[in-house]
Amino acid sequence: MVKRLIQKLRLGKRLAQTKWAPFWTIPKKYGKGRRVHPSRHTEIKRSWRRTKLKV
Repeated sequence: MVKRLIQKLRLGKRLAQTKWAPFWTIPKKYGKGRRVHPSRHTEIKRSWRRTKLKV
């Protein structure tokens, strides 16, 4: 299947939204002693199995 450029750009944007937050944001947000997974404060949580994008 040939993907159009606009489709690739939209898919790239969605891919970036599902990445984990950087590790250094955890002590900044929760404090030094708190151990939290970086995916916990990522804006959009999406899986390719659960949710279809319709792009």
